[in-house]
Amino acid sequence: MKRIIIAGLVALMTVQTVWAERIKDLAQVQGVRSNQLIGYGLVVGLNGTGDKNPFTDQSLKSMLTRFGINMPANVKPNSKNIAAVAVHADLPPFVKPGQTIDVTVSSLGNAKSLAGGSLLLTPLRGLDGNVYAMAQGPLVVGGLDASGKDGSKITINYPSGGHVPNGAIVEKGVDAGFDVGNTITLNLRQGDFTTAKLMVDAINQKFGADTARALDAQSVEVMAPRMASHKVSFLSEIENIEITPAEAAAKVIVNARTGTVVIGQNVRVGAAAVAHGNLSVSVGEGMNVNQPNPFANGQTAVTPASNVAVNQEAARMFKFDSGVSLDELVKTVNKIGASPSDLVAILEALKASGALKAELLVI
Repeated sequence: MKRIIIAGLVALMTVQTVWAERIKDLAQVQGVRSNQLIGYGLVVGLNGTGDKNPFTDQSLKSMLTRFGINMPANVKPNSKNIAAVAVHADLPPFVKPGQTIDVTVSSLGNAKSLAGGSLLLTPLRGLDGNVYAMAQGPLVVGGLDASGKDGSKITINYPSGGHVPNGAIVEKGVDAGFDVGNTITLNLRQGDFTTAKLMVDAINQKFGADTARALDAQSVEVMAPRMASHKVSFLSEIENIEITPAEAAAKVIVNARTGTVVIGQNVRVGAAAVAHGNLSVSVGEGMNVNQPNPFANGQTAVTPASNVAVNQEAARMFKFDSGVSLDELVKTVNKIGASPSDLVAILEALKASGALKAELLVI
C-alpha cells in the first residue's frame, strides 16, 4: 500500500466545512492589547554556573554601592554564582497596579545554567522608558546541564533561561482608551472584504441599521454607549454573535525547511500536461592493485578506480483537465509516486505556466 506522500513531505488538504464562528474569534477590539516590558537584572545563588564577564562584575559593584558597600577599583568580584540576565514580560490589557504577571529570564553572558538562582529586584520598562512592573523571585528552570572532569557533558533543553511565575508586581497600568468616545473598532484577525460585510450585516440585524459600518477589509466601526460599564455589556453581546466567514483565497503553501505542503480547498488547476521523471547519478570509488611480471624488477602499485553510473527513469506524462479540483490534483500526484522535491517542482512549474489558479507561497 502506497503512502500518500513519502520521504518527509506531508501534503495536507485543508477541507473547509461551512460553520458559524463567533465575532470574538474573528476579530479583536482595537486598543485592547498587551504591551511588552523589558529589564536588566542579576540572578544570584547559582552553584558555580554563573558568568565570567566584566559587565556582570560591574553590575555587582553597582548594586553593592547602592547598599553602601564600596569595593576597591582593583578588586574583581569574579563570582561564579551570579549571572547577568534580560527580563521580559507582557503587560495584559486592563491590568491594575498590585496584580502580578509572569516574567521570563534569559542569560546575557556565558552562564552555564540558571537553575537554583533567584532574580533580584528588577524594574521592567516599556517602550516609553517608564517603569510598569518590578520583578523578583526564584527561577523555575526546565533545563539541565551536567559535566564531568574528563570533559564529558550532557545538556537537556535550555538551562540558560527560565521564568518566574507571578514574579512581577504591576506598578502602573496602561490606559487603553476604552472609556473614550461612543464608537469601538473591531479589527479582523484576517482581513477579508466579504467577512467584514457579513460582520456588519450581522451586527446591524441585531442592533439596528447603521450600528456598524466597514472601514476597510480589516476594520469594522460600531456605535457603542459612552459609559464604560454599558460598553462592556454591549461588547459581550457583539462578541457572541455568530457569522459564517467567507472562504479563504486559494493558496498553496510550501515550507522549504520541513517539506510540508498545504493546499487550500479552493485551489484549481487549468489544462496542462506535465512530464515527470527522475535522474540519479551514483559514484563508487575503489582501488586497483597492479602487480608487475615476474623478474621484471617492477614495483607493486595501487591506483584508484572510479565507477560512475547514471540511471534515468522514463519520463511519465500526465494531463490535467481545465478546472481540476484539489482532490483530483492530489490523487494524480500520488498515483505517479512523486517525491517531495518533485511535488514542489510540479507546483512551481504549474504556477509559472499559469495553470495553477492559486497563490504559491514558499516559507
